[in-house]
Amino acid sequence: MAAKKKSGAKKKTSSRPKAAPASKSAKPLLAPSQFFTAEGGPWGRCFLPRAAGERRYWLVKSEPDVFSWDDLMVAPSRTTHWNGVRNYSARNFMRDGMALGDLVFYYHSNDNPQAIQGICEVVREGYPDPTQFDSTQDGYDENAKAGAPIWYMVDLRAVAPLAVPVTLPRLKAAKALAQMALIRTGRLSVIPVTVAEWEAIVAMGRG
Repeated sequence: MAAKKKSGAKKKTSSRPKAAPASKSAKPLLAPSQFFTAEGGPWGRCFLPRAAGERRYWLVKSEPDVFSWDDLMVAPSRTTHWNGVRNYSARNFMRDGMALGDLVFYYHSNDNPQAIQGICEVVREGYPDPTQFDSTQDGYDENAKAGAPIWYMVDLRAVAPLAVPVTLPRLKAAKALAQMALIRTGRLSVIPVTVAEWEAIVAMGRG
């Protein structure tokens, strides 16, 4: 909280110890993310109303031994349901953030090296993930009801692979990507990407 300006009125002396003055050399604290808004928290900008024709950008993660970029490329219509997500922030990005036509980086996690492999497009906006209702599925949630779903998914279609996969070490080494949510909040499986970050990574993926 910012300190209030002193008024001209004389104040009573407090018996509480005074806080130490801030160091002039101290760096300002970073916002929780570059998507922060005071009203919406760390990811508020992801849910603001869009300008006409505005496209937004994202990144999704998949372990290649579960469902790889190559698997997506040979899937019917090169399209898949992005189901099984069980993190509330990631769920909110799919349910409330993504829109038709948004572009998405496809990232191989738990790989050596981890890397962005290609580009997808959102072809169906958020809708209930049926695995939450199926007790035979790993994503089953006994608290989810057909009339009150908890978990959502989107459909993604492969657009094109990157000519050169962009590895995590390369992403971390790029100064322009220092604030990227993937690097600052690596645990999320669905992550927003800024326009500048998107353009920088696409350029890196050209080789």
